[in-house]
Amino acid sequence: MSKRAPEMDLATFLACEHHRVHLMGVAGSGMSGLAALLLELGHEVTGSDKVSTQETARLQRLGLQFHPKHRAEDAREAELIIFSSAIKADNPVLTTAHEIGKPTARRAEALAAIMAGKRGIVVAGMHGKTTTSSMIAHVLREGGLHPSHYVGAEIPILGTNAHWDPRGEYFVAEGDESDGTLEYFHPELSLILNVEEEHLDFYGDLAAIDKVFKKLISQTAGSVFYNADDVNAARLSATCERGISYGLSERAHYRGADIELQNFASVFCVYHGEKQLGEAVLNVPGQHNVHNAIGVIAVATELGIPFEKIAASLRKFEHARRRFEIKYASERFLLVDDYAHHPTEIRATLKTARSAGRKRVLTMFQPHRYSRTSALRKEFGAAFADSDRVVITDVYPASENPMPGISGQTIVDEILAHGHAGVSYQPRLEWVHRDVGNAIDAGDLVLSLGAGNIHEELSILAADLVIAEKLKAIVGEDGEVRLYEPMAKHTTLRVGGPAQFWVEPRNENSFAELIRFCRHEALSIFVIGRGSNLLVRQGGIRGVVVHPCGGDFDKVEVKGNEITAGVGAKLKEIAYAGKAAGLGGLEWMEGIPGAVGGGLRMNAGAMGSQTFEKVVQVRYLDGEGNPHTKTREEMDVRYRHVPVLADNYAVSAVFRGEATAREVIARRLEESQEKRRTSQPIAKSAGCIFKNPDSIPAGKLVDELGLKNCRIGQARVSEVHGNFLVNDGGATAEEMLQLIDRIKTVAREKRGIELETEVQIVGETA
Repeated sequence: MSKRAPEMDLATFLACEHHRVHLMGVAGSGMSGLAALLLELGHEVTGSDKVSTQETARLQRLGLQFHPKHRAEDAREAELIIFSSAIKADNPVLTTAHEIGKPTARRAEALAAIMAGKRGIVVAGMHGKTTTSSMIAHVLREGGLHPSHYVGAEIPILGTNAHWDPRGEYFVAEGDESDGTLEYFHPELSLILNVEEEHLDFYGDLAAIDKVFKKLISQTAGSVFYNADDVNAARLSATCERGISYGLSERAHYRGADIELQNFASVFCVYHGEKQLGEAVLNVPGQHNVHNAIGVIAVATELGIPFEKIAASLRKFEHARRRFEIKYASERFLLVDDYAHHPTEIRATLKTARSAGRKRVLTMFQPHRYSRTSALRKEFGAAFADSDRVVITDVYPASENPMPGISGQTIVDEILAHGHAGVSYQPRLEWVHRDVGNAIDAGDLVLSLGAGNIHEELSILAADLVIAEKLKAIVGEDGEVRLYEPMAKHTTLRVGGPAQFWVEPRNENSFAELIRFCRHEALSIFVIGRGSNLLVRQGGIRGVVVHPCGGDFDKVEVKGNEITAGVGAKLKEIAYAGKAAGLGGLEWMEGIPGAVGGGLRMNAGAMGSQTFEKVVQVRYLDGEGNPHTKTREEMDVRYRHVPVLADNYAVSAVFRGEATAREVIARRLEESQEKRRTSQPIAKSAGCIFKNPDSIPAGKLVDELGLKNCRIGQARVSEVHGNFLVNDGGATAEEMLQLIDRIKTVAREKRGIELETEVQIVGETA
């Protein structure tokens, strides 16, 4: 049976005395700020959470005793336990406290009690609280009022998200409306930014939300500042005798006018009634922030700070973390992260992004909470009109359990229903940066939106863009660099995940410089030609995938009986160049789908011939980018393997043909084509999958084992040739690998033969 906790004066306990206090959920942005305040007030603070963060590490340096689990014994010595709304009622720390009669308090209840020791200023509303409260704290600090503050994010210009300053009489805090705890506050001043349907998992409807805001207004001892341009904020506040309105409306007490939205700043005039106070410059973007700034100007002016000081302070103001925070900027790309997770916030943020004047706006969005996704699905569907491309990942649940039928796809369907075709669903969060990064082009702005951990995907993209821009500088305007390029587009089997960096140099010098750069940056290099005889796993290839093509690499030149070709040229081009010059013995190359580079590396063959039988010399770059030339006789050439080209990079080769009548060459080419048509599948394949065992050709073995037409998913053994696996459309690398393993297992069990793959298998598992 639970014991009743003793009555206590929480304001005196927290603001005027020193005690042992335990905080549950201390890693959260709200609770970490409260921990900082309590430490500065001289309390002995312990805290627990499921995760540790940079913020908990910082607080530990200030004196916090942190516990990585919620255990009752860790709070045994505490005289008060404070918990966040994320803590469940059956948490062992809470249940134990209730059983023994130990006092507990909600986060907002404790914050309101601390505020009671000063002249409180509460900023409330569904959107913009963190930016506005930090702006007020900054302006009051610059105005010499030494305010204490508590805001919901890291604020670079303030130093921390919470601070107790014993010199000042004001305390600025954002009030959290999500759980009804606004009712705990009895401030001197309130600033009401906006009111609309939100947090409907807690509130039944707008009427329930109104009730909480009305209570805050009635409990405000002094002025209530409200946004005259927000219908609900004005409706709730206009009848208040102490109400002071602000906004763009002609009827507002404090009014902004002549707004000029520049790249990432705003310039506007401010009026108090008919009197012009002056011009203000705000170096954070968006008209919604102009609204916020006018509210701040109203509060600061009423507190007696001269407008000149206010304007100077606003000019220096910087955003909070995750509030239109620029994560990467260059001449080609701009990456911005924002906490927006409600349709109204999303529309405002996208409008700001669009006003930046970039070519396109690409957005990655992570819905926050199943209940919000379900309740506002229609509103979400209409919120992304200002984004050219949208990638939606799955819902960040916060403390909620999944809801049947609700996912990121829910929002995708609503966006599509609004006629926006540029939207896709990526259920795997860790792949979102790939989807967006592969679509990015010079001049684009990329925006990450959401209150969960979507910003981590933008950070990955930003880090890779740094490398990509350096790679682009190496290959120049003629070269090509793409992020997360699907390897399925570049292999004849048409399967495989993305290349982290896809690079197309056009000449030997840029290729050599690439090699040196990758060596210096410890980036792996993989070189690909036409992508035949290659199977890339679904996880793709980390590092740089080099595709030498175009420019010097595609050149084919004939001189006498020799043909010089770059590694990007197709082998069949050698055969036809030979035909045009009357050089025979090269016709079999017509039957190989690959490029010169791959043919050299694997000593590819067909029609009983092999590549190096016709090679005079090869030019290649070593692992440091230095050029070398070797003759055929100087190289160790083996069946389907040339060791010197396994660790070095061919750039060109010289082939030698024999003078032959053109009609003979033409006949041989026709014979090669006919054999290929009758013995090889026309479906997408990688060529021969297995090396031929000594005892029997691999294709014949597969046929005798009865495995032709055997399939796994859309991967199938060709009915034409047993050593070919074909992609019937939509096959995955995993299906191909499973089919290869099945064939090897049957060959081992039924014939005792260990098949070796001839196809090169590379990349990471998904």
